Amino acid sequence: MAITAALVKELRELTSAGMMDAKKALVETNGDMEAAADWLRTKGLAKAAKKSDRTAAEGLVAVKVDGGKGVAVEVNSETDFVGKNAEFQAMVDAISGAALSASDVEDLKTKTVGGKTVQDMITDKIATIGENMSLRRMSTLEGTQVVSYVHNAAADGMGKIGVLVALSGENEAFGKQVAMHIAAVNPASLSSADLDPAVVEKERQIQIDIARELGKPEQVIEKMIEGRMKKFLSEVTLLGQSFVINPDLTVEDAAKEAGVEITGFVRLEVGEGIEKKVEDFAAEVAKAAQG
Repeated sequence: MAITAALVKELRELTSAGMMDAKKALVETNGDMEAAADWLRTKGLAKAAKKSDRTAAEGLVAVKVDGGKGVAVEVNSETDFVGKNAEFQAMVDAISGAALSASDVEDLKTKTVGGKTVQDMITDKIATIGENMSLRRMSTLEGTQVVSYVHNAAADGMGKIGVLVALSGENEAFGKQVAMHIAAVNPASLSSADLDPAVVEKERQIQIDIARELGKPEQVIEKMIEGRMKKFLSEVTLLGQSFVINPDLTVEDAAKEAGVEITGFVRLEVGEGIEKKVEDFAAEVAKAAQG
């Protein structure tokens, strides 16, 4: 695969690596962006790549709670201006209400609101607002008590990040604090038991490669990795993280003090995992002027 300047630039933006290091990483991995980022980490030349930073899709996430059930839905638009549009917000609110009785996104599209299906509502809004829109995803959470939180709210119950937290007991104030923690820290899973084994194994291999690059003897690498993996798991799992409200406690310990157990969570962020082409506005205008 040809290693272009654009590929090198993308990898540098993703990892903050130097130009020559980024180019070498791409050569070594035959242009595979994810593998190149891992290669740079192994060599100590980059921080862990955060794909969540590479998002640009617009729209809103809305959350709704009814008793012990909560839903979060994401509706995308092309521009942030539409997210601030009252018509769009009213539609997203209606969709999130309908989601309480839906099993998944495809089921939600068929739900009827005001005599129209959700999919038809979206189609009509595309025609009136003049911008492409889509119902991207929804998540459902149940518990003895479900607490919701919206970060960067554009209207009541909707914004850029929506969080749901399920508790085994009832403590709304604590649940709200945990939801704010989740919005800020973005844990990968509730606990190590829920973490994707592939993610754990990948991190373990990276840490082994880093230790070998440092010239550590094989017999001491395993002990080093044990400590590093323990630290990794405490950083990426909700229950193992230091609680932002009281960093002296883990979230799990804080829950015990609050008299509840956290049984699950949902965090949806607008545009998460979607890459959007960045246009050079000046070049676009110049091109249009030339006809």
